[in-house]
Amino acid sequence: MKLSIIGGGAWGTTLGQTLIDNGHKVLIYDINLEVVNSINMKKHPFFETTLPHTIKATTSLHELVAFSSYYVLAIPTKTIRSVMMEINPLLKQTSYFINVSKGIEPFTLKRVSQIVKEVISPEMYGAFAVLTGPSHAEEVILRHITLLVTASDHPMFAKKVQEIFSNQHYLRVYTKEDLIGCEVGGAIKNAIAVISGICTGLGLGENARAAVITRGIVEIVRVVEVMGGKRETAFGLTGIGDLIVTASSTHSRNFMAGKRIGEGLPLEMVYGTEKQTIEGLRTIEAMHDLSIKHQIELPMIETAYRIIYQGLPVQEGLRQLLSRDLKDEII
Repeated sequence: MKLSIIGGGAWGTTLGQTLIDNGHKVLIYDINLEVVNSINMKKHPFFETTLPHTIKATTSLHELVAFSSYYVLAIPTKTIRSVMMEINPLLKQTSYFINVSKGIEPFTLKRVSQIVKEVISPEMYGAFAVLTGPSHAEEVILRHITLLVTASDHPMFAKKVQEIFSNQHYLRVYTKEDLIGCEVGGAIKNAIAVISGICTGLGLGENARAAVITRGIVEIVRVVEVMGGKRETAFGLTGIGDLIVTASSTHSRNFMAGKRIGEGLPLEMVYGTEKQTIEGLRTIEAMHDLSIKHQIELPMIETAYRIIYQGLPVQEGLRQLLSRDLKDEII
């Protein structure tokens, strides 16, 4: 079948290779002409790898929409609404959306599924699915074994996505009914990965990182539940699995951003060192707003917000976290 991929970044282009491996045809859309030219020359725009000869890319939304009615969304969460607004008037047939980005929309605190359903005309909206889990593009492009999860507002569409992306060589996809939990877990783990990176940048050691990961799951669970998801989802691939792979790896943009912050690099320079979006920094902002709105306790995320955006000295933030009231461990 044919699939249109929106976003020629590390993950979008890598999934393009996977889909071609699975016998599908893909067209990748990106606004960056340099990225498009690289893909059309069969060179991955971010990794030193050669792409399949059938892969193609374009800067034309009209060409993208004419190619397929299945859209893989591989762009930053903050841009999804505007891109969907551009695409909507071009749609001529029922369309299906597979989101592979991980984030919450700033200010509105909405999930990608909510954004897409708001923007796409009801008569053109077919179904939505999220594809998420522990997955570094750096490894998937090399066809290393990876396990993912897909969830949808239409269970049969989740099954279809599972079949589209799964293969017997390196990628296995599970289905799950909890769309909210899968979307939220994948987003909040980015915030925890930033915090883990900060601890690493400060040289706090492996004990501290283990504590961040474990207590980070508690904060993920709280957010998942308040947003209407199931707590058990946070203990699967899209929660703890995704957190493990991003909370200690130099492949993780979020971990590396936190590490640079911990090492004392100013925020604007942190952004300058990374070509792609650092979703975890935006998620920390969004979760600060959510904690106020719903009165939920997110001590690590809130402390990170105050350090990154309000100038709280890191050592003072640590002191405040460690001096909180002593209590039982509750998961």
